[in-house]
Amino acid sequence: MADLPILYSFRRCPYAMRARLALRVSGVAYEHREVALKAKPAPMLAASPKGTVPVLCLPSGEVLDESVDIMYWALQHNDPQGWLPSSPEAQALVDGSIALNDGEFKAHLDRYKYPQRFGLENGLQHRALGAKVLMQWALMLEANHQTHSQMQAYLAGLQWGLLDACVAPFVRQFARTDRQWFDAQPWTLLSQWLTAFENSEAFVDVMAKHALWAAPEA
Repeated sequence: MADLPILYSFRRCPYAMRARLALRVSGVAYEHREVALKAKPAPMLAASPKGTVPVLCLPSGEVLDESVDIMYWALQHNDPQGWLPSSPEAQALVDGSIALNDGEFKAHLDRYKYPQRFGLENGLQHRALGAKVLMQWALMLEANHQTHSQMQAYLAGLQWGLLDACVAPFVRQFARTDRQWFDAQPWTLLSQWLTAFENSEAFVDVMAKHALWAAPEA
């Protein structure tokens, strides 16, 4: 295990989830270290003082502590399903969409899911604002569905790709806050896309439970 990359992860974190999705599809071997966010291990904090997951420590000594960087690192080693964007235009779409997800949408998601943390009586305003972003994903799915005339629609186009893997864990978290409300909204393809993700072999694999890792005692 000494020569393998080491991934510090937390099962339910959407950032760690998407990193694990990319590592899985790439087939790159690594050592998984599941951590408790309330008791982060010293080796993880030494590698990445900001203290968030995921963190990938490479045998070279390089540390990647942004989920998207980990995804690109894994897929640039091996991309058997063609997740990486295939043109500058596709890359620009992916970059802009990830920025929208990780910025505006994540801010509304947090305030919808945890309003008390932000001094809010409830998160309904942010649910409505987050839904506007979800409608953009729904319209993208609809456009791809019509363009490619296929049963299953993906954000990346003809097949599941990097953009789908980046966004899906966050849409899942938003939907799980009130699934009855989410499923009642006029975004049928988005609901189908999310359900397909949650029922996928890839999701089941990356959500497997791991025992908490503890640093060996000196």
